[in-house]
Amino acid sequence: MNTYFLMASRNMIFGSKQAFVENQATLIASLLEETFDVLTADDDVQRVMEQLGVTGVTSIVITDPMGFALYDPGGSVSQTGFPAGYIRRALEGFDIFYARFSEGAFYSSAFRPVMSRGAAIGAVYVHDRDEEQGSILLEMQRTIRDISILIAIFSVIVVVLILWSVMRRVTSIIKAIKSVREGEYSYRINMSGSDERALLSDEFNSLTNRLRETDELRRRFVADASHELKTPLASIRLLSDSILQNEGIERETMQEFISDIGQEAERLARTTGKLMTLTRLDSDIEDEKTSVDMQSAVVATLRMLSPLAASRGLTLESELEEDCFVRATEDSAHQVVFNLIENAIKYNKPNGSVYVRLRIEDGRIVVLTVDDRGVGVPDEDLPYIFDRFYRVDKARSREAGGSGLGLSIVWDTVQEMKGTVTATRRVGGGMRFQVRLALYEV
Repeated sequence: MNTYFLMASRNMIFGSKQAFVENQATLIASLLEETFDVLTADDDVQRVMEQLGVTGVTSIVITDPMGFALYDPGGSVSQTGFPAGYIRRALEGFDIFYARFSEGAFYSSAFRPVMSRGAAIGAVYVHDRDEEQGSILLEMQRTIRDISILIAIFSVIVVVLILWSVMRRVTSIIKAIKSVREGEYSYRINMSGSDERALLSDEFNSLTNRLRETDELRRRFVADASHELKTPLASIRLLSDSILQNEGIERETMQEFISDIGQEAERLARTTGKLMTLTRLDSDIEDEKTSVDMQSAVVATLRMLSPLAASRGLTLESELEEDCFVRATEDSAHQVVFNLIENAIKYNKPNGSVYVRLRIEDGRIVVLTVDDRGVGVPDEDLPYIFDRFYRVDKARSREAGGSGLGLSIVWDTVQEMKGTVTATRRVGGGMRFQVRLALYEV
């Protein structure tokens, strides 16, 4: 840009100089053509030029047809570098102009033939040397150079500051990533602004929150699982030690101990099976889904759990619509139905009832509703009943044989099936669990 500006200024000055010296040469040549038919040394060229009074140029030379100077007040012909070749070209009838900028000055020269009867009778050479315009151009050049240097320095400083700011933020993000990689999930990035790096820090903080929550859930899950597995193992060990340490133990007492060991082993197997089910649900491997009839799953589950309900004096009631197909696996559908109905039986009141309803809503949603007449769940515990190992009443849950994993399996399974499950308190006591799944067109 600076070069273009300087070149444009120089060309503008050259243009004005060309117009000026060419006008002067044309004026002198026209006057000589009107005054003389032939230019010779005897002609009074000096007098004509004095009457004309040309000013504003450095030197004027007028020659005869042979190129000899008839008028040269500045002695230009005798100076080194006199353009004799251009004089000869002008005597051949050519108008010539050339200019240059050198040593802080503009040099402009114009050559014009003096014509008479179609032939050149002489030549006019007008030359101008302008140091004032040259000094202006040089000063402009120095000013632009200084401004360019200042702008360049300022630009470098700005770029360095921007790079420093960017690298500082990037470094802080890298440091945060290393901290989180080492397990410091509470690390946070405090970065103001609304640019991409600030958005990246916000996403990073959100991710670390998720990681921290996941890590806490994992730790709690491991602790709860260890506790759940430790209890039946401790019971089995205690009972087996009692048998070994009592050599004269009675047969009835031994059978009672062995029966207790079997029950504890069965509880251990149930807990282990449910943990394996949750592990499968947490994995990224998906089982192949097919069309499953929820009515058949409910009927089979009610038939399987009817002895348990009868032993507790409970009544099982159902209202099932046909063609309630969903896209799932046989095992996942059975897990949802079995755990909900078993949960309703275990935590029901004596001589209570369990009501199961299966229907199609709006022609596109399969709704499974399980109602019980149990003690219900306090409002403060409702948000947590689908958490793993969560129990409202731990003593009552252990007495009922619960592990705190059944509703967690229901939740994860329904989520895998792209559905929803809700739990609400019923008016008059008890709970209502409702599962909503998309109807699968067979």
